[in-house]
Amino acid sequence: MYIIIIGGGSVGYHLCKALLKEKHEVLVLDRDATKCENFEDELGSVCVRGDGCEVTTLAEAGVSRAEVFIAATDEDEDNLVACQVAKHKFGVPRTIARVNDPKNEEIFRKLGVDCPISVTNLILEHIEEKIPTHPLIHLLTMGEEKMEIVEVKILEGSKSAGKSVKELSLPSDSILALLIRNGQKPQVPTADTILEVNDRIIALTTTDSEQTLQEKLASD
Repeated sequence: MYIIIIGGGSVGYHLCKALLKEKHEVLVLDRDATKCENFEDELGSVCVRGDGCEVTTLAEAGVSRAEVFIAATDEDEDNLVACQVAKHKFGVPRTIARVNDPKNEEIFRKLGVDCPISVTNLILEHIEEKIPTHPLIHLLTMGEEKMEIVEVKILEGSKSAGKSVKELSLPSDSILALLIRNGQKPQVPTADTILEVNDRIIALTTTDSEQTLQEKLASD
């Protein structure tokens, strides 16, 4: 598979090294001549000096035959522009962008980047999984649909504990899909299901309603 990486920094270097090890054809583009020389010394002729946001540079790199385009610089603006040019000008089927400011992740999705990756958000998701008192864990986000699957824990003191689902006034666009209770088989909660402390709820919700759902289920 032919893969182009924009940005020869630490992320680009290690991506390139791993992809070469998997026998992919990889080309790195970077403006810095020193970085290109380092690639040459360590990985061979896989790095070309150039601006990955420029159409001419991308054309010369053969981006039209690339199956994956990765923008991995430390500048969100450059990553976004490079991905848009690769996708809309050259028809690359899969664009992946490093998102340095997590606030920009949604913008990247809206502007057509197939897979924006915010390292900050990834770390936060792992923290959520490892901290037992954290009430909400993101399991899956469907960017274009603005839907997500989350797990909400009913903690000690949660105002939902001891109440039935129908008493909670949950957001209309949120669905409680599964109830996991210690010592019991998972079950689909009904309107009459009484929630208990330590229950885990798997719910489908929207990004707009996530906060309200968490407040209704897990806040004290």
